[in-house]
Amino acid sequence: MLTISVDNETTASGDGIAVMRLDGELDAATYLDVIGRARELVDGGTTRMLLDLSDLSYMGSSGLFALHSLAMLLRGEAAPDPEGGWGAMHQAEMRETAAELKLLNPQPQVDRVLERTGMKRFFEVHVDRAAAIASF
Repeated sequence: MLTISVDNETTASGDGIAVMRLDGELDAATYLDVIGRARELVDGGTTRMLLDLSDLSYMGSSGLFALHSLAMLLRGEAAPDPEGGWGAMHQAEMRETAAELKLLNPQPQVDRVLERTGMKRFFEVHVDRAAAIASF
């Protein structure tokens, strides 16, 4: 089960940041919910997001697909089709750091997944919410 909540923050320069907090497990049963919520936010004008992983206890490969999709949506690109599986993700490779999406406080087990898969190099990771927001 996964609970998704969203807060809006403002940087010192007045820019808006959506803070999406994930509580629970990000896996094959929940990743489409995360992508769908992000799509709603982007459709509503969100261009920057801090993904709070403080209470995310598990992230599987579907969670990696969700992170990649969020980064693409925030860049104004179409997210890969989940029906295409890993082939869709490889076709839409992350070529650069996802400056529009930053991660907050991933728990050790989630951090290991990000590290072992090489996904961590694409995202700024912060442990302090205020510092993360100020970094945008």
